[in-house]
Amino acid sequence: MPSGRELAYAHLKDTVLSDPSMQGQFVNEQALADEIGVSRTPIREALLLLAAEELVQLVPKRGAYIAPIGGREIGELFEIRTMIECYAARRAVELDAVPLAEMRGQLDEQRELGEDQAREFIDHDHRFHSALVAAVGNEMLSKTYDGLRARQIRAGVEALFRSDGRRKSVLSEHEAICSALAAGDPEAATAAITEHLSATRRVLQSG
Repeated sequence: MPSGRELAYAHLKDTVLSDPSMQGQFVNEQALADEIGVSRTPIREALLLLAAEELVQLVPKRGAYIAPIGGREIGELFEIRTMIECYAARRAVELDAVPLAEMRGQLDEQRELGEDQAREFIDHDHRFHSALVAAVGNEMLSKTYDGLRARQIRAGVEALFRSDGRRKSVLSEHEAICSALAAGDPEAATAAITEHLSATRRVLQSG
């Protein structure tokens, strides 16, 4: 059974940080403790962990602040994602290990979601991309990529809220990635991945 700190950490990272309404807000420790059913101590312990990951800022006498995702952070996140995912595409094709069924399964799940299910949509988005990275079989690479998950989900949800047409575009871009991988064409796959990530980056940096 997970500890109070583990419960608080998971809830903060997977739910609170990805909520667009929480960007630019301070965390209400007591409300969060009541919601999860723990004391404030594990909440504070979890916030210390998140501060070490630079996902929240601890402000003296004010508490934990969730800073809006900034331009530099967006740029660095998508630069790293592009490098990892393009490498993964080339390597998976080379190894004949493209997880096409899993990726198309995640894409099909995305298509079935309603407009009010942004978080679920981005969860499947993460699984779509991480399946390709995992297919390479490099555990250190997968761990590095998984370390981006909180920022990736936060950015993805934010992009959906900023652009009404982004959801439809993501589906088309994911289909283009799958088609290129199915054809065994690493150049087309990396081009599709690059354009997909660049499109999300443009939405996030347009404001």
